[in-house]
Amino acid sequence: MSTSAPDVKANELLRAGRAAEALPFARRAVAQSPVCSPAHGLLATILLRLGERDEAETVITRALTSQPGSADAYDALAFVSFELGEYERANALYRRAVECAPEDPRFWYNLATSERSFGRLSEAEAACGRAIELNQHHYQSYLLRSELRTQVDARNHVEAMERLLADPAATDRARIFLGYALGKELDDMGHYDRAFQWFTDAAKTRRRHLQYDVRVDEKKLSRIMEVFPGPKSTAGSRDADLPGFIFIVGLPRSGTTLLERILTRLSGVVSNGETENFSRALFAEASTQGLDAFARAAAANFDGVGRGYVKLASHSARVKVIEKLPLNYLYLGAIRCALPAASAILLNREPVDICFAMFRTLFGEAYPFTYDFTDLARYYAAYGRLISHWRTVLGNWLIETTYEKLVSQPAQEGATIARASRLDWDPSAIEIHRSGGVSMTASASQIRRQIYQSSAGKWRHYRRHLTPLIAALRSQGVAMPDIDS
Repeated sequence: MSTSAPDVKANELLRAGRAAEALPFARRAVAQSPVCSPAHGLLATILLRLGERDEAETVITRALTSQPGSADAYDALAFVSFELGEYERANALYRRAVECAPEDPRFWYNLATSERSFGRLSEAEAACGRAIELNQHHYQSYLLRSELRTQVDARNHVEAMERLLADPAATDRARIFLGYALGKELDDMGHYDRAFQWFTDAAKTRRRHLQYDVRVDEKKLSRIMEVFPGPKSTAGSRDADLPGFIFIVGLPRSGTTLLERILTRLSGVVSNGETENFSRALFAEASTQGLDAFARAAAANFDGVGRGYVKLASHSARVKVIEKLPLNYLYLGAIRCALPAASAILLNREPVDICFAMFRTLFGEAYPFTYDFTDLARYYAAYGRLISHWRTVLGNWLIETTYEKLVSQPAQEGATIARASRLDWDPSAIEIHRSGGVSMTASASQIRRQIYQSSAGKWRHYRRHLTPLIAALRSQGVAMPDIDS
């Protein structure tokens, strides 16, 4: 019998991916709390993982009518509110957390991320500034602040950040966050050599802390091709087709957020953002027989996968629902089987451009291959082989476009993609700077501007530094038509 507190046990089980087992412990933790507590957020999160959106909403409503709680409680409720799509409530709860603990930089940082998601960039910058005032070592606030606007020579934070990194006691955490922030600000100002030095230092530091072997990913992508060798039955749930789902996939920094913003400006289209809804539904219905997880997933009950996915992903209204998780390129074969009437749109981008765009970005736990040129080249080549396989297996079901086309001729390309996705096109959809809504992606600040082309081909500013990357891509047999143009 476990002696752990019920909320601790529930959290342990949830982290282990055992949400159903965590549920009774979370219920017990809430029952023992007469005030609004972090356990309420934990219970709501578990219910959401299990597809019980209505009950998760009820838990939050009850928590907010309980006796007032701590900043951590409101912060937890804000997080799950955001996942439920209640963005304004999430923002209000982040503000409430700041009011409860105004001297804690964590809550100012979380408020800043929320403000950025709404495009309130000045407010986000002010919140980042407050977090840094409270703790000059709150390094993620420096990186977020650097991303909120285009920095200029007359107004930037380079000197202050370089002074922090000149301290012999600067930690690797400082080198990572401040390095990416410095690289971004110096790039904005056209100081490309100095920017590259900081990008490289930050990436090398991040890579040292990762236990990652690209060979494992190469084998995984190859194994996916083996278990999905050709067209499979598409007898997925017909009920699953009713809401109309659109999957936008591609490597990170390929333009998936831009396309999402364009399509969600069309009538009757909403987005779930970047969720793991499909992979959760797939592995919940995976076969119990098979050599490995890949074979078991390929033998899943795809009718059940479709139904499970709909439970996790559907909206109450009859709308087209976008799922914009780039990594869903791993599951395109399974998506076709479970949701035969869904659309899948693949974003492509020139090899050196996208590899450098990934290299200069600090991701969370995902995409560990992006911090080293050799890893990048090998993964990119393995990804290319998987995509070629999907083209063969899925045929015309897979809709493709390129980042370059999307930014150079957005109206024409947007209309083409909309027609292929069975959407009614509206030319005003490309006016993404007029959009409300939220975004939590790495492009959250950029999409508040009009569509621009300046990021396409940005690698050329760094060409002399990228010789090792180009050589690594060539060694993997990657075609690079952008090199000599």
